[in-house]
Amino acid sequence: MVPEPRPKLTASIERQPMKTINGETKLIGLLGNPVSHSLSPSIQNAALEAMHLNWCYLALPCPEDQLSSILTGLLHANCKGLNITIPFKTKIAKLCTELSPLAHKLQAVNTIIPNSKGGWYGTNTDVEGFLFPLRKEINKEKSLALVLGCGGSARAIIAGLIELKYKAIIIIGRKQKSIENFITDLNQNKIIPEDIDIKGILYSDINIVEYVKNSNLIVNTTPIGMLSEKENQNVINLPFNEELWFHLNAKTTLYDLIYTPRPTAWLKKGKKIGCKTIDGLEMLLQQGAASLRLWSGITEIPIDVMREAAENQLKI
Repeated sequence: MVPEPRPKLTASIERQPMKTINGETKLIGLLGNPVSHSLSPSIQNAALEAMHLNWCYLALPCPEDQLSSILTGLLHANCKGLNITIPFKTKIAKLCTELSPLAHKLQAVNTIIPNSKGGWYGTNTDVEGFLFPLRKEINKEKSLALVLGCGGSARAIIAGLIELKYKAIIIIGRKQKSIENFITDLNQNKIIPEDIDIKGILYSDINIVEYVKNSNLIVNTTPIGMLSEKENQNVINLPFNEELWFHLNAKTTLYDLIYTPRPTAWLKKGKKIGCKTIDGLEMLLQQGAASLRLWSGITEIPIDVMREAAENQLKI
């Protein structure tokens, strides 16, 4: 994927020796609800220290009814940029004064930057992050991919699957109306090429077992299986229902966007069957690095430092 052009920022970036937080420290962060589980503060602050930037990355929980006012407040507080997570990736797109071509097409934003118009420029680095672990699977069969869930993250995954040239994509959800709206949005924004067969179905569809058996790649974009917000407590859930995953084919790759716990119960089940499994950590690292490039204007991002920080945090 060719990186999108970076917008003109309202202030220049000064690279300087790392200091303790002080009056000159610049703010970047993660906006969503919930955000307490996120590894982004650990990995981004490790990168900022290695890059000698006097910046600080914070996880910022945001009530849904206060999204617009919090965005405005952060802009006036000279925030240098934000990552956006569940449940705001599509809502943020409508609040930006400017969108990158990719974000406009997807109507999903995970990275915002102050722009010269006095508002937020929105873009999407999720696609780049999602694709990174799959790039080496050049010779893998790409006839059918299943996408679990139809939220903001799913839009980026669909774009990535199109770039990988999957012949058919099936989106599986729990609510018929949500699936219909999702497909309608994809068609209205002309995201799906004519040579790709795409459709949405309910998880209770009579054909779902056959789709699971015959898929080359299944991507979980739902939060099902994520570590519980309650301390020291795991929510051991599988997407949709446990019986469905007894029909997995050992040749199928399972890709879970969740990275905590690591691995998820769903990936554990797939591994026992013989599936190749990918968790969401590398996607998190790569999309985070892409965001940091946009915020800072610095090309060389210390990915290894970020990865080490994430792995250390996951051991705690």
